[in-house]
Amino acid sequence: MKIRLNLLLLLLLPLIILLFPTLSLAQDYGDDAPAKDTPPPGLVRCNGVYMSYSSGGREKLYPRTHNATAQAWSFKATAMIVNTGIEEVKGWQMFVGFHHREIIVSATGAVSSDGDFPYDASNGTTFIGSPNTDLKTSIATAGDYTQISTNIEITGTVFGGKGTATPLPKTIKLTNDGWQCPAATSKGGTMQVCCKRNPKFKAKEKVKTKFTPRRRGDLNIIYDILQAYTSNYMAQVTIDNTSPLGRLDHWNLTWEWMRGEFIYSMRGAYAAEKNPSECLHSKAGQFYGDLDFSQVANCQKKPIIKDLPAERKDDNITGKLPFCCKNGTLLPTLMDPSKSKAIFQLQVYKVPPDQNRTAFFPPQHWKIDGIVNPQYKCGLPVRVDPTGFPDPSGLQATTYAIASWQVICNITKPKPQAARCCVSFSAFYNDSAIPCNTCACGCEDIDTDTCNANARPLLLPPDTLLVPFDNRTLKAKVWAKQKHMAVPKKLPCPDNCGISLNWHLNSDYSDGWSARVTLFNWGNNAVEDWFAALDLGKAGLGYENVYSFNGSRVPPKNQTIFFQGLRGMNYLIGITNGTNPARDPQIPGKMQSVISFKKRNLGNLNIPGGDGFPKRVFFNGKECELPKHFPKKSSGKRLSGIRFLPSILLTVTTFFAITNRFLSGL
Repeated sequence: MKIRLNLLLLLLLPLIILLFPTLSLAQDYGDDAPAKDTPPPGLVRCNGVYMSYSSGGREKLYPRTHNATAQAWSFKATAMIVNTGIEEVKGWQMFVGFHHREIIVSATGAVSSDGDFPYDASNGTTFIGSPNTDLKTSIATAGDYTQISTNIEITGTVFGGKGTATPLPKTIKLTNDGWQCPAATSKGGTMQVCCKRNPKFKAKEKVKTKFTPRRRGDLNIIYDILQAYTSNYMAQVTIDNTSPLGRLDHWNLTWEWMRGEFIYSMRGAYAAEKNPSECLHSKAGQFYGDLDFSQVANCQKKPIIKDLPAERKDDNITGKLPFCCKNGTLLPTLMDPSKSKAIFQLQVYKVPPDQNRTAFFPPQHWKIDGIVNPQYKCGLPVRVDPTGFPDPSGLQATTYAIASWQVICNITKPKPQAARCCVSFSAFYNDSAIPCNTCACGCEDIDTDTCNANARPLLLPPDTLLVPFDNRTLKAKVWAKQKHMAVPKKLPCPDNCGISLNWHLNSDYSDGWSARVTLFNWGNNAVEDWFAALDLGKAGLGYENVYSFNGSRVPPKNQTIFFQGLRGMNYLIGITNGTNPARDPQIPGKMQSVISFKKRNLGNLNIPGGDGFPKRVFFNGKECELPKHFPKKSSGKRLSGIRFLPSILLTVTTFFAITNRFLSGL
C-alpha cells in the first residue's frame, strides 16, 4: 500500500509543479542571492566622513638599477571617501600625504586640484571629485552609494622601497573648512580615518554663488565668453599676477583644445605658429569647406600664445585693449600695478557636434612660463559665476560675461639642484665666505666626470666671489692651504647659476645690526626692472632702511623685505670682459646696498647663530638656493668697528695712565 502511494506521488509531482510553480522555489530563497561585501569596521562606526587608502601591488620599471632608492616601480592603490553623516559635503577635498616621490599618472573618479596628470605628488596632493564633486547623505538618497561615496583608482610611479608592497602615505584627511580629522590609523595595507564636523568652527559669511566660488592663487587666469554664435564665440583671457613675489618676463601661455576648436583671430596677443595645413587636414577643414584658412590665427591643438610688444598697443586690428601689449611682462603689484595684469581676446570656431550657441568647452591643460622666472603649476579650469564688466556705454551699469572659468596657477618650490639663482653667505667675524651650493642650478650641461656634483663647495676669501667660477680654483686651493683645510682630489662642480646674491653680515651691536646684499649677474643679458625679496623671519620685523635700493616690507607678516633698484638704476647689466681680456677675468654685473635693522621689542635675537641670515631669498620671483651652513665664529674672528671700539678705548686709557705715571716720576 505504501509503495503504491509513493508511486502515485511521483506521477502527480510534474502536474503539481506546473500548477504551482512557486512551490518549487520556496526552499531556494536566499541560497543564490549575491553576497554583499562586508563594510570595514571603521566605516560602520564612523558618523561623519570616512576615508581609506588601500595599497595594491607594484612592479619594477625600467631602467633596472642596483640603487634601491633610485629604482622606479609602478603601483596601484584605491582611495575611498564616504559620507556617513547627516550633512551633505559640498566640494569634497581629500588630501593624500604621499612622501616617496610618487608620480600620479591617472586617477578615476577624481582629479588633482594641484595640476594635470602626470603630477609629481612627492609632497602630497589633494583629490577633488570628478564628476561627483559633492557627497550627499545616505538619508537623502536611501543609501545610494553612487551618490554618497567615491572610489578613486590610482595608478602611478613610486621610487625606492623593498619587496612588492606599495608604501602607504603619511596621512589622509579631509581638507574642507570646518572639518577635523584625527591621525589616520594603518593596518596591513590599508589606512583609514573618520573625520567629523568641528563644533567650534564658525563659517564665514560667503556670497552665494551658482558655481564654485573664486579662489586665490599666485596667478589667476579667467576665461570669459563675451559673445556667442552657433559656430563660434568670442573669449577673453585675463591673467592677474596676485603674488607679491611672482613675476613673468616674455610669458608663453599654452593649453589644449579638446573638441577640435581653432583660433580664427586674436587681439592683444598672437600665436607663435601659424600653419593653415593643420586646419585643412582636420575635422575643421572638412566642416568649413569654403573658409580661407590662410587667414586663421592658429590651427594647433596646443597653441603657444605670446604677448604683443609695446609698439602694437594702439594698433587698430591687434591692439587697443587695456593691459595688453607689454612684451610679456607681468610684475608684482608692489612694483607696478599697471603691469601686473594682461588681457587678450580670441575668436574661437567650433566643429560638430557643438554647433549651437550654448555649447562652450574651455581648453584644458593650461601651462604658463617665462624666461628665467619661477615655475608655475596650473590647475584645471573651474566654472565660476560670470565676470562683471563696466558697461561700455559709460553708464553706471554692469555687463556680465555669458560664462566664465577660472584657472589657478601657483609657484612651485624648486627641487634641490634645480634653482635658477643661488645665495652665498659671509660675515664680519669670519674671513671665509660660504659660496653657492655645488650644482645649485643643475649640472646637466657639464661633465661631472671632471668634478664632484655632490661635494660641499670650498670656502673662499670674500673677494673671490667677484670672479667667475673658472677663475676661482687657484685662489680656493691657496686659501685652503692657508687655513689648513683639506682639498679633495675631485673638486666640487660650479653652481651654474646666472644670478647670485651675497648676504654679508656687516655688524651686530646691542640694539641693532646691519647687512650688505650684493647682486651678481653672470649672464650675457642685462636684467631690467629687477627685484629681490628676503624672508628674515622674526628679525625682519626690525627692518629700518635700505640705502641704495627702494625697500619695503611685504604684508601681512612684514617679515619679508622687498627691494628694487632706484628709478634710473633698476638695470642689472650682464657680464663684461676685464680690462685686459687675455689676462683679466670677466666682471659680472653688480649692485649692492647696506640694510639696517633694529632689535627693539623683538626678544632675544641670535644674529650670528642664524637670525641674521635670510630663510628664503627670491630674485625676480624665482626662489634661490641657500647655503646649508652659516659662517661660524672662531677665536681669530674679526670685530666690527663698533665692537672693536671698547678695545681701542681700553688701549688709549692704558697708554695715558702709563704716560702720566712716567711723567710724574720725572
